[in-house]
Amino acid sequence: MDLFKKCYEFTRADDIKALGYYPYFRPIEENEGPVVQIEGRKVVMAGSNNYLGLTAHPQVKEAALKAVEKYGTGCSGSRYLTGTLDLHIELEKRLAQFFGVEAVLLFSTGYQTAQGIIPTLVQRGEYVVSDRDNHACIVAGQMMAKGATADLIRYKHNDMADLERVLQKLPIDAGKLIVSDGVFSTGGEIVDLPALVSLAKKYNARTLIDDAHAVGVIGKGGRGTASEFNLEKEVDLTMGTFSKTFASLGGFVAGSERVINYLKHHSAALIFSASPTPAAVAGALAALDILEKEPWRVGKLIANADKIRKELVAAGFTIIDGRTAIVPVIVGDDMLAFQMWKKLYEAGVFVNVFISPGVPQGRQMMRTSYMSTHEDEHLKFIVDTFKSVGKELGLI
Repeated sequence: MDLFKKCYEFTRADDIKALGYYPYFRPIEENEGPVVQIEGRKVVMAGSNNYLGLTAHPQVKEAALKAVEKYGTGCSGSRYLTGTLDLHIELEKRLAQFFGVEAVLLFSTGYQTAQGIIPTLVQRGEYVVSDRDNHACIVAGQMMAKGATADLIRYKHNDMADLERVLQKLPIDAGKLIVSDGVFSTGGEIVDLPALVSLAKKYNARTLIDDAHAVGVIGKGGRGTASEFNLEKEVDLTMGTFSKTFASLGGFVAGSERVINYLKHHSAALIFSASPTPAAVAGALAALDILEKEPWRVGKLIANADKIRKELVAAGFTIIDGRTAIVPVIVGDDMLAFQMWKKLYEAGVFVNVFISPGVPQGRQMMRTSYMSTHEDEHLKFIVDTFKSVGKELGLI
């Protein structure tokens, strides 16, 4: 059989394009934060992970430009060899101070970070114990560890009783890493961290929490999930990304100096990848400065999301409730989801559409997310547009 046969037979995207409903890969031509220009017209952005609205902040842009002037556009090497700048060291130290940990290590992308941590730490005869709804980057890291003969076990989403059932079956003296999103990227739920940490201690396991959607969103001053539950000293490793709150590109892992040192000298994803670019690191540093100096942005972000949650529920929509920046609106059918996306977009609101198999049947959704820079007029427009489209489609 021809290796490419599957490629020629894949027509789902073409079919949706032919119907005029294709919502993906839409090029953004201008980005002001809460308002963007797509295909020549302005739309209100209700699907971005730019949680604190810092990608367009003058201080962040200026820092990136100055870094390019001083260091050039790239590092031309891995962190292990010729790719480490003083900027990398500075950001690692600043993040360690921010999270109250001994050390931090940068990776080139958030997706790559999980692949740099999990298969490096979990090896033959050891176990990755993972929430079924974890982000795709964690799944990729887990599969790499499994390929190295580590064992992968999944437990039901945010179900601590099922996690204990899984842990009870594993050898008490075997190495175990419990991995979970802090804030789950699809539904916006927060992990039951107190119960997870308690079980980790009971069954001699270590913990890795992915705070990609938590930093800048929950916790004291936006310090993430461990901070949210006052468990900063109890979580072993926290990973995250710069592509959301930190308005840039890259990833990091925070933890004890000995573990970070081991990753630094053993992680293939770090050693064999070009290091984060000067502009990306400088932008993240500037965003961190703003987060520390303007913690009110975190409160404004959550207030905006809470207002949307309240008004959509009052209008009759079914949402996944929560207290983060993510507000998923359940539609429940692939084609209906595409139709709703198109009508929202044509009316001037951009959201993300999640369909099967990315979400289970019946859970197809408009995944909306909010920024601290959304103003009341933006939020009102989003809600009014949802109401109009929801009535037209018979959802409310």
